[in-house]
Amino acid sequence: MALTNDTIKTRLTQKFGEALTQWEEPFGMLSFTAPKDLNLKVLQFLFDDDELKFRFLTDLQAVHYPNDKGRELAVVYHLHNLVDNVRIRFKVFTDIENPDVFSATALYQSANWMERETYDFYGVNFIGHPNLIRVLNVDEMDYFPMRKQYPLEDQSRVDKDDEMFGR
Repeated sequence: MALTNDTIKTRLTQKFGEALTQWEEPFGMLSFTAPKDLNLKVLQFLFDDDELKFRFLTDLQAVHYPNDKGRELAVVYHLHNLVDNVRIRFKVFTDIENPDVFSATALYQSANWMERETYDFYGVNFIGHPNLIRVLNVDEMDYFPMRKQYPLEDQSRVDKDDEMFGR
């Protein structure tokens, strides 16, 4: 029997009840939100369940929602069941003042680099990560450049004056 979004949602609801919210299916991909303290339990269940078999972490990244007080940072997991060729997405939200989320590196080795990159650009502190250091920015950087609190360009640059582009 082919694995469907309804089957996945039913199995997750049986295990976690009302803790999982915001169920959607954009473009056919099942998406939901979990509390940040359940992220490892959800990942472990999706990995271990004999019917679900989500054993490949395709991607992990963060999104900054500056106007969502107390939930400014979202960590987004994209998982793939290679046997049935099914993908799902789930998010956990955290406060920007205390951006602690449990690391998935013990379950998915591929999370190692992705969590380091997410820390480097968004400042999410992955608890239990074996080597959470900056990987692309300099160590002396005291801010996280992908947060939306910083302007996209230096406003003082004269080489980008609109007059040069006929505007």
